[in-house]
Amino acid sequence: MSTSSGGNRPERGQRGAGRSSGAARVRPALGRPRPVTSAEPERDVHDPNGVRLQKVLATAGLGSRRACEDLISAGRVTVDGICVRELGVRVDPTTAVVHVDGMRIQLDTTLITIALNKPLGVVSTMHDPEGRPSLAEFVADREERLFHVGRLDAETEGLLLLTNDGELANRLAHPSHQVPKTYLAHVEGRVASNVGNKMLHGIMLEDGIAKVDRYHIVDSTPQAALIEIVLHEGRNRIVRRLFEEVGHPVSRLVRTQIGPIRLGDLRTGTTRVLSQPEVGSLMSQVGM
Repeated sequence: MSTSSGGNRPERGQRGAGRSSGAARVRPALGRPRPVTSAEPERDVHDPNGVRLQKVLATAGLGSRRACEDLISAGRVTVDGICVRELGVRVDPTTAVVHVDGMRIQLDTTLITIALNKPLGVVSTMHDPEGRPSLAEFVADREERLFHVGRLDAETEGLLLLTNDGELANRLAHPSHQVPKTYLAHVEGRVASNVGNKMLHGIMLEDGIAKVDRYHIVDSTPQAALIEIVLHEGRNRIVRRLFEEVGHPVSRLVRTQIGPIRLGDLRTGTTRVLSQPEVGSLMSQVGM
């Protein structure tokens, strides 16, 4: 007599017992809590021998001490990457890395960065053995030993930065950070519509291909044009050489911006000290 298939069906508690161990479904035991990985404790940035954070921020020019306390309480301040909300935290201004709203704050009040509108005919050096006008005469009243960031040839006018912050100067000058620079070039002749496309895609010069990041015709006539270009190249006389290669010699060249810092209405031959937000934006530009 045939046996019903239901007679060989395993009991409910035995179902699946005939499967291989690799295929068996393993269920966690009831009532046994799963292990929880505890979060890494937050680092303590408090330095008992330091200065109160709100005082450090106020000294750096972020506002009154009360205003700086509000910044801390709102969670807008980080110290060495840790958000600080307690008003009693002390830090060492010489070593702490402080950001407000993501912007690095320069805490060392002995460091300074200056913008200069370099005049025509001035060489980009602090002293010229040939006796030509140099940068030193524009900062003769400063006690700090200043370094110029990058260069402008004697025939080029406009924005030049000077600082006694060696790390900032090195980073701004290093090509790996690709700090953009903006120029206004007065060029000769009617500029063809394809010149911009050539510059954006690259032009072969004697020392390799060079290209601009942005190209914009501000004004043009049949005899000349005013063109704004942005590039991060730092090679010698790169802007003049680019325009000469496309048949439009530069008659006047002015640098109007370095990274986030603009020349603005700074008069020729004058200087101004960069504000804390401006310095912070420069530091952010180069990963400080």
